[in-house]
Amino acid sequence: MTGLTPKDRPAVVTGASSGIGAATARALGAIGHPVVLGARRVDRCEQVADEIREAGGAAHSVALDLTDAVSVKAFAAEAARLVGPVEVVVSNAGETRPGTALGADTALFERHLQVNVLGAQALVSLLGTDMVARRRGDIVFVTSEVVTSPRPGVAAYVTSKWAIEGLAQAMRMELEGTGVRVSVVRPGPTLTEMGWDWDPAVTGELLNEWQRWGLVRHMSFLAPEGVASAVAAVVSAPPGVHFTLVEVEPEAPVEGKSE
Repeated sequence: MTGLTPKDRPAVVTGASSGIGAATARALGAIGHPVVLGARRVDRCEQVADEIREAGGAAHSVALDLTDAVSVKAFAAEAARLVGPVEVVVSNAGETRPGTALGADTALFERHLQVNVLGAQALVSLLGTDMVARRRGDIVFVTSEVVTSPRPGVAAYVTSKWAIEGLAQAMRMELEGTGVRVSVVRPGPTLTEMGWDWDPAVTGELLNEWQRWGLVRHMSFLAPEGVASAVAAVVSAPPGVHFTLVEVEPEAPVEGKSE
């Protein structure tokens, strides 16, 4: 943004206790943004915040439960108290549980929608309204390639990611001309903690099913830092430049390359 350095642009990152969120917090802290890390596992957020501070950055950890309206409001207020007006919001927190469209109970879908869509909208609404009033800011939604390549066996997750991209597109149109940029970073398969607590047998069945549908081209995964670099690039774009959608995919292994 014109005349502002990263130091002048405090950032909020949700789902910052691990994976893409933690990597994004580190990336933004490394280029000078004061960062507020939010997640339910606030102890894990504090560990990441310590790393950022030890590297010379400014960081704070605040508990955030996107299923709890009181927690969302308290987080937004505390973030503003700690770092001042928030200039960057990275909506990254997400729920991912296996379940088919017919076999999953309604509660599973409700949980995904509450975390991945409704909680995200509530937080962005609280922080984004002030951005519009100041005529500047960045809102970044981290989604998933399942929006363009849906996968069987994770129907609630697919549904929620389609919904959040719809929200992002509508918001981008509504905020055009306000100085607030709304962007989507859409990663492919990423090596994070998501899915680690699934039944290994279920994971194996899903991978076989995804291969049957041609959804697994190779077994390379993105590092969370790769997705974080895309988020950092989006919010670092100069005035007049708006990255509306950035797709990030893992590079396939180089054929015939010796170790």
